[in-house]
Parts: sequence; C-alpha cells; structure tokens
Amino acid sequence: MNSKITKSTMLIALLGLSSQLFAQETSTTTGRFSPKVFRTWSVGVHGGLLTPRTIFGNSNHAFETPVEHIGYGGYVKKQILPSLGIQADFLAGKVEELRASNGAGGFIANTGYKTNIQWSGALSAVWNVANVNINNENAILIPYLKAGAGYLSSGATTSPATNDQGFYRDGWFIPVGAGFKLGVAKGINLDFGYDVNFVKSAKFDGFNGPTNDKFAYAHAGLEFAIGSKEKPQLQNYSSLADLRKQSAEESSELRRALSTAEQNAQRDRDQYAKDMGDDDNDGVANKFDKCPGTASGTVVDGSGCPIKVQREVVKETKVVVTEADRKVVRDAISNLEFDLGKSTIRSKSYATLNRVAALLVEKNFSLKLAGHTDNTGGRELNLRLSKDRAESVKAYLVSQGANASRIEATGYGPDQPIATNKTAAGRQQNRRVEFTLY
Repeated sequence: MNSKITKSTMLIALLGLSSQLFAQETSTTTGRFSPKVFRTWSVGVHGGLLTPRTIFGNSNHAFETPVEHIGYGGYVKKQILPSLGIQADFLAGKVEELRASNGAGGFIANTGYKTNIQWSGALSAVWNVANVNINNENAILIPYLKAGAGYLSSGATTSPATNDQGFYRDGWFIPVGAGFKLGVAKGINLDFGYDVNFVKSAKFDGFNGPTNDKFAYAHAGLEFAIGSKEKPQLQNYSSLADLRKQSAEESSELRRALSTAEQNAQRDRDQYAKDMGDDDNDGVANKFDKCPGTASGTVVDGSGCPIKVQREVVKETKVVVTEADRKVVRDAISNLEFDLGKSTIRSKSYATLNRVAALLVEKNFSLKLAGHTDNTGGRELNLRLSKDRAESVKAYLVSQGANASRIEATGYGPDQPIATNKTAAGRQQNRRVEFTLY
C-alpha cells in the first residue's frame, strides 16, 4: 500500500512540473537598455548505453561480465537562472551482468541477471558550469553537472532463478551526472551526458536485498526550447555578448548622430552666411531685405525697400551729442527686451525705441548697434543671435523713419563681456545691445 502511495506521489509531482509548459516566458533585466524575454522551458529526448560498470566501479556484488543494453528517455526542464535549472527525467531500458563470483577468486558459468527498468522518473538540479563563446549571444558549449532523486519500477530475471523471477519492485534511486551541450541553432542543442544511478531498491539485481547497486547511462540526444523562436533560450544566453552587441549598436548610433549634427551645423553656418550677407549693398541683411536687388545708392527702409519720398539729407560739419540725447539712448537700452532665445522685440520696448528713432531723424545722428550675449550655448549660435537682435533693432528704427544707411548693426556674440559669466547677474549684464551715437 505504501509503495503505491509513494509511486503516485512521485508521478503527480513530475506531472505537476510538466503542466507549467505554457507559462514558459521569463522577463529578466540583463543589460543597460531594457528587460529581455527568454525561453525558459525545454524538452529533450536521448538514447544511449546502460551498463552496470560505472566510473565508481561495479555493484558491491561481483560479476565478471557486464553487458551493455540500449537505454532511452527524455526530460522536461525549467531554467530558473542562466546557470541553474530543474529537470524532470524519464528513463527505461535493461541492465545485465553475467558470471557471478564464487567467492574464491573464480566465476560461476551460466549465472547472471537481467533487470528490466520498466520506468523511472527523477527530479534533478542542473548546474551549467560555463557558458562558452562570449562573442555570440547564444553559447555554443555549455558543460553541466546534475544531481537529484528519483523513483523507478524494475524486475529482474536471474540464473539460477529466484522467487522474485519476473516480479517488479518499486524503489528510490539517486542520479548524478555530467555532460555538455552544443548549440547547433537558436533554441536547439545537442546533449551529451554520463549519469550514474545509485539504486536503493530492494533486489534490483534479483539476488540481493537492499544494497548500493548502481548502473551508468551514457547518452546523446537533442534538446528543444519551447516558445517563440525570436526569444533567446535562457540557459544559452550570454549577457556579456549581448552587452558587447548593445555597446556596438550604441556606438554606431552615436556616430550617426554626431555625423548628422555636424551636417546640420554646417548647413546652419552656410544659411547664416547667406542670411547675414547684403547682396545689393543697401545696408539691410538678406534675411530682413524684402526688396532684394535694389540699385546702388537707393535709400531704403528697414525692410530693404526704396523710400518713395526721400528726406533731405543735411550734412553737418560737426555732430554734438548732448547729455539729454545720451539719456534717450540709455532709456532705450534699459527697456530693450527680446523673446527668449529669439530676435523678436517685445512691445514694451517700442516707446523708448520710438524716441531714439525720433532723435535720429531730428538730429541726423549716426548710430552703431552692437549685439552681445553671454557664453551659454555654442559660439556660432550666440554670434547669430547677437547679430539678429542688432538687425531687429535697426529694422524697427528704420520702420519709424530713421535712415538705414546711417545705422550699423553688428553682432559680437560672447566675445566682449562686461561682467563675469560665472554668475546669473553677470550673464544678464552680458546679454545686451549697445547703442552708440555719433
């Protein structure tokens, strides 16, 4: 009765492990970029030779001639970690020895036994000792060790015959083994192994009571990973190889990004040179010139278009700039504001700029506008921004009646600071447009 309960418990445990086959995907974070989904379940089939002669010697009873027989089996495996798996093994076959010892150094003819292993099931831990081939995401060589516990049903026929002839008995055994796997394709491995099974079953060979009988199984087979072929098998996965692959992809992407950035920078430099040029020499940059190609000497407004009613230009031999004139300019400077990172003048600056324009018209002054920035950002961008802001002020003054030919707009970028760029207050002072009357 107890034997039947033990046998049933063993089968239920093995079947319970196998029933989880459809939950075979495990998500594990392995690299710098994202979690990776693996195939963690696999099945295998194998065949080989069963023999009572093991690397630990024969059984403790003596027979002269071990006989090898074909064995066959399979397994279901769950990989828990890249180096550790739990495996349910199934095995069947025959174990045979001939010519028993007579106890005096000789052997008795026509004696022996043949044990038929009707079935056996074992649950083993499999430890992958190494994962060879760091340059490939899927390893090509995995040596492993295994050990566990199992239950089997076996029956022996003996010569001379015993009372247990043909009677099957159940009992425990302890399998240990070693082997290696060769990855032949993604999710397919060749499996070569050598197992030694220490049998605790009574009368495994039909002669003895409970003993330390043992038999070996040398086998070769195929293992198949279960799940999508797009996902790597966890036991074969090399995180170092994947890291090298991801690093190479990241470097390639960075090189492409740097190349694109340099192309964009060159394009911007070319466009800046074109925009800030003055092809028709009318004093208005191409970017702001709405009437390109005006004739030389034509008086134009802030948009570069000819002024229909020309104002009389009065030439003075001496220009006198008073303190009141300077105050008008200082007020304009202190109230001058632009949109963040742009050359668009904010409306609150118009009133004081209008007074500067009126001053230029009234006294026919010349005006130099010098745009400056702090050192935040790239120099090319700051040069362009300072020049654009000076040109925007010029365009506005000309739109209010000032003579474009008497206004010079220049951008110096971060090259002429008046305060330190190490503090926010200093950088604020350096972001300015200077007005110089003459």
